[in-house]
Amino acid sequence: MLVVVSHDRELLERVDRIAELRSGSVSWYGGGWSAYQEALATEQEAAGRTLRAADADVRRQKRELAEAQVKNARRERHDKKLNAQRKAPRIVAGERKRSAQESAGKLRVLQEERLSEARERREEAADAIREDAEIRVNLPRTAVPAGRTVLTLRAVRPRYGRLREGNLDVRGPERVALVGRNGSGKTTLLRTLTGALAPLSGEARTFVPLRFLPQRLDVLDPELSIAANAARLAPGVTDNHIRSQLARFLFKGARAEQPAGTLSGGERFRATLAALLLAAPAPQLLMLDEPTNSLDVGGVRQLTGALESYEGALLVASHDVPFLESVGITRWLVVGDELRETSADEVRQALEEPSEMAEPPEADTL
Repeated sequence: MLVVVSHDRELLERVDRIAELRSGSVSWYGGGWSAYQEALATEQEAAGRTLRAADADVRRQKRELAEAQVKNARRERHDKKLNAQRKAPRIVAGERKRSAQESAGKLRVLQEERLSEARERREEAADAIREDAEIRVNLPRTAVPAGRTVLTLRAVRPRYGRLREGNLDVRGPERVALVGRNGSGKTTLLRTLTGALAPLSGEARTFVPLRFLPQRLDVLDPELSIAANAARLAPGVTDNHIRSQLARFLFKGARAEQPAGTLSGGERFRATLAALLLAAPAPQLLMLDEPTNSLDVGGVRQLTGALESYEGALLVASHDVPFLESVGITRWLVVGDELRETSADEVRQALEEPSEMAEPPEADTL
């Protein structure tokens, strides 16, 4: 028996069963990742129906309790009027009143119990609904016109890696993936484009505001709060705007005051992404270096959601083909001796078979 702990969705497609650890308990699902996702979708659809039915039951019980209270009040007024008209002895009238009150009280208790039970069923149904928080942010200032030149490479030879002569033009809001084996020079190429590394030869130029998200996530000052880090990259932007946008990145209220150095890996990634996307001027070119390496499945989903709102050009170095496809990659480039255009299918095949993209890892030298 082999047990694999992984967030690699392509690897998880090959397993026989998936065990999900959630809220202190383990649930088992047969099949690989796709089967697991389908089972979850079926469960959530059923849970949604149960919750809607429970909501309807709570509303019905509330309505019936209110109607009973109105009827009881009317009955009391009617009985009081009859007793006055009949001029019944006080002891007889009092006995009738106590009997009516006891009957009404029993009915009220019964209906209140039914309402309480309906609310409990509603809470149980709500607990079965997964409320995984998602990033939803509006980034219209990142838009770049379709014909605008974003970056150019002319016979570029970076300081490290295999690339000997790179030529590339990116225009408009293209989404470009850089793939290749570890050590081919993807990180070096990205750092060359940022200006952090000068090429050995050739010219690398960018023509729009850019931001770079490195693997090391060393963009934030660990001593500053999340809000202060975002403000540092967005001079002139109001504190209210920064905080409202950080809330959309799931840093609400006091969470925005948490020092960056105390964040978990996933939180630090989310805070770094927020600071970069909220920066001023707004980045019209965003470069990401292996962004899913330290993220769990939920983190990848949050990143994908944020990038759906991003309207600029995107340059991503990654081995995670499902992630690259989910963010709408329009061009695939293999980094080797040169930059070669390829396709998602060819990348998948190269990763499954011995090739230059499946060689033993070699860390980029920086």
